[in-house]
Amino acid sequence: MAGTIPSATADDRAGQALSWRGPGPGRPDLPIPPARQPLLHKGLMRKRWRYVGFYGEEIMLCAGVVRIGISNHTFWSVWDRVEGKVWEHTRLRPGGPEVVLDGPVVEIRTGNVRAALRFGESEPIEVVSPSGRGWGWTRKRAGVPVTGRVVLDGETHQVEGFGVDDESAGYHQRNVEWSWSAGIGQSVDGRALGWNLTEGINDSVTSSERAIWIDGVPHEPAPVEFEGLDAVRSEGGEGNPGTGLRFQFGEAERRRHDNFWLVRSDYVHRFGTFTGTLDGIELADGAGVMEEHKVVW
Repeated sequence: MAGTIPSATADDRAGQALSWRGPGPGRPDLPIPPARQPLLHKGLMRKRWRYVGFYGEEIMLCAGVVRIGISNHTFWSVWDRVEGKVWEHTRLRPGGPEVVLDGPVVEIRTGNVRAALRFGESEPIEVVSPSGRGWGWTRKRAGVPVTGRVVLDGETHQVEGFGVDDESAGYHQRNVEWSWSAGIGQSVDGRALGWNLTEGINDSVTSSERAIWIDGVPHEPAPVEFEGLDAVRSEGGEGNPGTGLRFQFGEAERRRHDNFWLVRSDYVHRFGTFTGTLDGIELADGAGVMEEHKVVW
């Protein structure tokens, strides 16, 4: 009958039951890290990754460890903003680790680029979201205090500032396409800011992974739309002042196209700076990344 509301399907109800945001009560009874996860769930491979980023005035860097099924790879990228130089590498083969992510300790170990950083304490958000017949989990922190040193071609840089820490795992649907931005900054009235904004993954209207940290306290903004790698926006309205972030690309980019039969990936990740507003809060300065990723896994 016209005008009737269709009944929720079993998949709809399962997805609603899986949508959760914490930390707090109600965490779904699933093999969520640190619990051990089976290799397969409903025919979907296990995925797990961690990305960390440091966004300083002179040095920006990122490092990551990715596990898809039984395959692993690591990556890192460093941008010297003063000299305008970029170093980066992705390691797909077994061997000694170029990237070590061990709790708060972050290390990059290569011949001409070495880093030893320590990520401090900050308040996280944690989310479980449906993904087709599977599900995804993530734990995000932005505005994390970071200290350490970075050695570039023999020159040592002592670093201190803020960054982001992104842990994700689960049994995501086979085809996923997302846009993502993370960064840190300061408002014109002196408040410390951090953000994690996404479209295409963990992006439900509520209980999403979207978060803005204001003086270290996270809250969930309205859904956003990405304008390629140039901007992130959300419409304002009653009780929602909206977001309008504009990105200035710093000419420092990671770009990969990989085809490993069962796994295919097109990926672009850019360092840069930001201007504009976060939920109506005007940025005095902002730094971080924009990313686009299309993956079949």
